[in-house]
Amino acid sequence: MNKERSLDSVHQQLQETLQTLYRKAVDADQILDQLQHQQQGKFAAIFADDSGFSTRSKRFGPYVEEIAADWQALKQLNDEEAKQALMPLVKKIELALSTLQQFVSSVKK
Repeated sequence: MNKERSLDSVHQQLQETLQTLYRKAVDADQILDQLQHQQQGKFAAIFADDSGFSTRSKRFGPYVEEIAADWQALKQLNDEEAKQALMPLVKKIELALSTLQQFVSSVKK
């Protein structure tokens, strides 16, 4: 029961983090749309090929979708498999959040 409760706690925290990540990504994507409209922000993808993401996009939304899909897949795993899959997911979340924060900070200067 304790293991189940701790995994529930992890899933609850992931859900809250994903909601925050989604809101930040929507805001950042709107800024990117404005920059592109102004002929700025020319790049191929937000994250490098070795970032851990399989997604390649000029917007944050598709990366958040990949994280959400990874989280949904994680929910289907047994405890041991879930523990193994959790670290790569957390790394993606951390990278996305830090990149979003850096992006918003750099735009507001």
